[in-house]
Amino acid sequence: MSDRPSIDEYFMEIARVVAKRSTCLRNKVGALLVRNKRILSTGYNGAPRGLEHCLDVGCLREERSIESGTRHEICRAVHAEQNAIIQCALHGVSTEGATLYCTHQPCILCAKMLINAGVRKVVFEQAYPDEEAMDYFRRAGVEVVKFSEGGKQGP
Repeated sequence: MSDRPSIDEYFMEIARVVAKRSTCLRNKVGALLVRNKRILSTGYNGAPRGLEHCLDVGCLREERSIESGTRHEICRAVHAEQNAIIQCALHGVSTEGATLYCTHQPCILCAKMLINAGVRKVVFEQAYPDEEAMDYFRRAGVEVVKFSEGGKQGP
């Protein structure tokens, strides 16, 4: 038996490392877009370029007691998935046919962006309370895989 990680284990481990750069106080999320086993871009959740980070000034969502999975607009952070797409746009890299590896299940806002960006598969590790996002993926024909350690995949 080899200690070599599967391709999903490999990319998910990289997503976990990317998440360490997050400046969010609630969830440290990392994402990467991959095509043909090559990383196109990475992203983590944090404030827009040049603006104050939650690590420095606190979390608006915590201050206002906003429940997870709701009121996404009341947040300083750009989501990890969004930042991965933005990096591709900034550098002229197509996301058509890519796979997203993410430490967390995408929210509805990210789901819509990923669908329009042409992402064909999403692999995530931690669930997020947003069934609407999962419904959008199903209806758009995006394959969604819940990753679990050891390479075993759930529904």
